Amino acid sequence: MTKKDVDILIVGAGPVGLFTVFEAGLLGLKCHLIDNLDKIGGQCAELYPEKPIYDIPGVPFQTAQQHVDALIEQIKPFEYEISLNERVDSISEDSNEDNITRWRVATSDGQEFITKNIFIAAGAGSFEPRRPPNIENPDALMENGVSYAVQSKKRYENKDVIIFGGGDSALDWTVELADIAKSISLVHRRDAFRGAQHTEAQMRELVKQEKVNLLTPYQIHSIIGEDKVTGAELKNFDTKEIEEVAADELLFLFGLNKKLGPILDWELELNEKKISVNTENFQTNKDGIFAVGDINDYPGKLDLILCGFHETTLAVQEAYRRIHPGERVPFGYTTSNTKLQRKLGVAE
Repeated sequence: MTKKDVDILIVGAGPVGLFTVFEAGLLGLKCHLIDNLDKIGGQCAELYPEKPIYDIPGVPFQTAQQHVDALIEQIKPFEYEISLNERVDSISEDSNEDNITRWRVATSDGQEFITKNIFIAAGAGSFEPRRPPNIENPDALMENGVSYAVQSKKRYENKDVIIFGGGDSALDWTVELADIAKSISLVHRRDAFRGAQHTEAQMRELVKQEKVNLLTPYQIHSIIGEDKVTGAELKNFDTKEIEEVAADELLFLFGLNKKLGPILDWELELNEKKISVNTENFQTNKDGIFAVGDINDYPGKLDLILCGFHETTLAVQEAYRRIHPGERVPFGYTTSNTKLQRKLGVAE
């Protein structure tokens, strides 16, 4: 078993985990990221790489994969390592010197880390898409007309597409695919949606323009097709009647089932399936273990990438204090710090 000392061990290589590397790098701290996926980027890269993101400050439009690529480019000047297809199996207290706890972390690939700071940036934890209710083995036609995420918009070009769901993803992809699909039908069990009001307004405008067929209150009754999807039977909640709609592609966007996995064994305080933290430095009930991004919970919490960036910025400050007790955190604006600018490759 290999053993490594690291300033910050980051569990999760999504956007917030990547930005942790940047903030730590500014302070001269080295990070190691661990992710159980086979790629960098977390849910952004795995579930919706082509989904548009509009709420990153100063970036009017960016796909999820473009956002991940930009973050990877941003951390190039700094020293860090990444272990993919690997998970943290256990953590235990290694030592306690001067009231500062050091943690021993063991992984599924036999690596062992000693660190004073663990950052859990695991998004929603382990996740899998929610399947359509009352449909036996919907995965039988996976990649043959059944999908739970949009990996490539080209798949839906000139296709008859039915989207199921009532949240942000369903609304976003209804709007995004309306211009390239042959037809788009949005199916939801009620005529009320949980997504952003602006996107819902865009969707309803497309309905008025007859570019989107809105079907409420309906739910999936059965999938039509043997080797490939040819349509779907929809059940009307009010009349109980069954209607058949032709389709090439069925896109089920019911959200994710979240699983914390081994995190449940780490004796961290939880609120339902999220990790409770304070709002001073986003530390958990365990000294030196921080939770940042969608995985954490505190009063007023919003599951936004930009909130995760704020959280990890403050958490890294505390991580520095734990590594260098009694020292002042060397805070400085990157716009006025020539040394930092040279590090980032932007100074003359």
